[in-house]
Amino acid sequence: MHATKHWQGCAEGRRLGAMTGTVSSGRQNEKNGWLRVLGVDPAATGPTGYGIVESDGRRCRMLYYGAMKVAAKRQKGCAGAALQDVHARVCGLIEKFSPDALAVESVFTALNMRTALRLAEVRGVILLAAAQHGVLVYSYAPREVKARVAGHGHAGKQQMQLMVRALLSMNETPEPSDAADALAVALCHLQVEQARRRFGLPEQQSSAKPRALRAAVGSTGLPNEIRPGSTTRGGLPRIVSTR
Repeated sequence: MHATKHWQGCAEGRRLGAMTGTVSSGRQNEKNGWLRVLGVDPAATGPTGYGIVESDGRRCRMLYYGAMKVAAKRQKGCAGAALQDVHARVCGLIEKFSPDALAVESVFTALNMRTALRLAEVRGVILLAAAQHGVLVYSYAPREVKARVAGHGHAGKQQMQLMVRALLSMNETPEPSDAADALAVALCHLQVEQARRRFGLPEQQSSAKPRALRAAVGSTGLPNEIRPGSTTRGGLPRIVSTR
């Protein structure tokens, strides 16, 4: 057992044990009228938050949330410990809950170079976990998440926690704030997707079927929404973003 600290919560009546076993696929969620999203709030040094939210277009409900932080002693002993643990956690969540999509916050451009690089590394293993399981990835800017959830792009952490609690009809405020941020990212994607469907807008670029994604991962190691042909300078893959 690695020295990694976890904070987590789950919906009433849905107590969860170890992340083992098999659950229905994400495509089955959509067939039943529910869209399930895994939201992740990557962190360069603090806890990485995660949350599972699903919606049928009329109401949203939280299934699971939490945050994890790798102990300093473990990080000193292994340079990639934090990345390894985040990757393992995201893989476990995908295998347990089979989300239809993964929503993740994009890198904040105002960060200094060192912090931005560390955050990019964490995002990288999150994207890798999604690609390995054929899950579509959507990236949202922090201000867009705040605007959609709280009504303006400069909302503070406490306000975001209260809004997430209200929107998900939770009995308690989600803690820590990193977990609330992850739930907010998931809610942001649900709002975007529901608006797209309501107004008949075309699907976003990352619309490949999961089976095709898994085939792509097996052959190239990259899902369709991370396209080798759609690169920025230096040959880096471009991630789907709604900004």
